[in-house]
Amino acid sequence: MIGLRGEALSAEEREWLLNPLIGGVILFARNFISRSQLEDLVADVRSLRTPSLLVSVDQEGGRVQRFRGSFTRLPPMRELGLRYRADPQATLKRAAQLGWLMAAELRACGIDLSFAPVVDLDRGMASVIGDRAFHANADAVAELAVAFMRGMKDAGMVATAKHFPTHAGAVVDSHEALAVDNRDYSELIDDLLPYQRLIDSGLRSVMIAHVVFPALDERPASLSEWWIRDQLRSHLRFNGAVISDDLGMGGVKSEGSMADRAERALGAGCDMVLICNDFETVPSVLQRLEGYSDPAAQLRLVRLRGGKCATWQELTASDQWSSANQLAVSFDARPTLTLEG
Repeated sequence: MIGLRGEALSAEEREWLLNPLIGGVILFARNFISRSQLEDLVADVRSLRTPSLLVSVDQEGGRVQRFRGSFTRLPPMRELGLRYRADPQATLKRAAQLGWLMAAELRACGIDLSFAPVVDLDRGMASVIGDRAFHANADAVAELAVAFMRGMKDAGMVATAKHFPTHAGAVVDSHEALAVDNRDYSELIDDLLPYQRLIDSGLRSVMIAHVVFPALDERPASLSEWWIRDQLRSHLRFNGAVISDDLGMGGVKSEGSMADRAERALGAGCDMVLICNDFETVPSVLQRLEGYSDPAAQLRLVRLRGGKCATWQELTASDQWSSANQLAVSFDARPTLTLEG
C-alpha cells in the first residue's frame, strides 16, 4: 500500500498502481483539497484495476484527521474516555455513533478503510499517542473500542486496531527513531486485553507497531515472527489482515533498505506493508518482490473492502447523520474528569 504525492495521480503513480504487487493506497492531507476533488481521486484510483485497489486514510479524530473541510470535525478519542467514568453506557453509545459517523462519511466518498481505532492505553509515556488513546484502563479501552468498531461496521467499514502489541510503553516516537519498551510479557497483559476483546468481537484488521520489546524479541514487532505468528495469530487467534505501520518511519530505518524492510515484514507474517512518503523507493521494492504471492493474505485483504454506502447527499440528509454530527460538535465543551483508575 503506497501513498500518493498530490491531489491527482501522476503518470508514474498510475504505472505503479497497475502492478499486481500494489494492493492499495493511503491518502493524507496533501491529497485533499475538497470533497469533490477527493471523490474524483478515489474514482480514478478505483478505475485502474478490477477488483479495485483498497483506498485508506487515517481519520481517527482529533489531531489525526486527514480530511477536514466538509467532513465533520471528530474529537480525539480521549474525550470519550473522559466521559466514560461518569456514564459508561451512554458513552458506549456515543462511541458507536462517532465510529459510524467517521466511517459513513468516508464510505460516501468511496474510501474503504480508516486505520482506527487506536487501542494503546493512555499510560502518559508516549506523546505520539497522547489524546489519541481512549483511556488508561484496559477494560474501558476494550469496551469503547468494541463500540466504536460496531459503529464503523454499521456504516460499511471494518476496523483496524493499532498499534499492536502496544506503543503505550515506549517514550520515543517510532516515527522519528527506534522505539523501545523494556517491559516483560507479564507487564503487557493489560495492553493486549483490548485486542483479545476486539478479536472476540470480529476484528478484521490490525496494524503492527515499529516498537522493540527486547525482553521478548530483538526485532521491531512489525518484523517479528514471534509477535505476528506466535502471539497474534496463534495465541490471540486472530485470522484477519495484518498491516505494517509505515516502513519509512524512523523505528525501522536501521533494518536495511526499504526493499529489505518490506521483505522482512512480509516474511514475518504481515499481509500488507505501507510505504507512505518514500516515493523514490517504490520501484526498488516492486523489483525486489517481483513474483511474490500469498493467496491467504490476498483473501484476508479482500475482506477489508468497504460495504454498501449512501451518497454524500443521502448521508447528510439523514437524521442519523444529523444526530451524530451534533454529538461530535458537542465534544468541544470538554469535561474536567480524569482518566485515572
